[in-house]
Amino acid sequence: MTYDEALSLLRTYNAEAFHITHALTVSKVMRRMAEALGYGAEADFWAIVGLLHDIDFERWPDEHCKKCVELLEQAGCEEKLIHAVVSHGYGLCTDVAPEHEMEKVLFACDELTGLIGACAKMRPSGSITDMDLKSLKKKYKSKGFAAGCSREVIAQGAEMLSWELDDLLSRTLEAMKPDEAAIAAEMAAMGL
Repeated sequence: MTYDEALSLLRTYNAEAFHITHALTVSKVMRRMAEALGYGAEADFWAIVGLLHDIDFERWPDEHCKKCVELLEQAGCEEKLIHAVVSHGYGLCTDVAPEHEMEKVLFACDELTGLIGACAKMRPSGSITDMDLKSLKKKYKSKGFAAGCSREVIAQGAEMLSWELDDLLSRTLEAMKPDEAAIAAEMAAMGL
């Protein structure tokens, strides 16, 4: 499956700008993480997994990480991709554990990208490009801020990767910065 085919598949089941923006963000973070962690040859696959990780969430939130199996199998996706997508819901809506480093990165970054995005909206610039780790940590520690972004899942993801929490926060923030404008342009091109 190519990236463009994955994007078309995502759009088949997702119409809301919020969900598509999140998918694009996680996809681009996954690509950058693959490159940074020495998996450059697999960067396209990591990006596709990031793009499709919530394919079932908009229409079937009560079947998240379950309905996706059917959708991805119908699209001819390989088992490796399906396992990766399902495993990001480990402990929340599935008992399929992340095994590969890519799956652990997805688990760790999914919630965190949402938290970082919420932080950006509170900034005078409205952007993550001028956000630093100190600002992010302050919002991370504020339990009432972006309460839907589970700090427990983020911390569990860092632990899975054997990374310090600050390392996960910093790596994810820095992975998001270069693509903020590209995501906005891609959304505008889709009319969203």
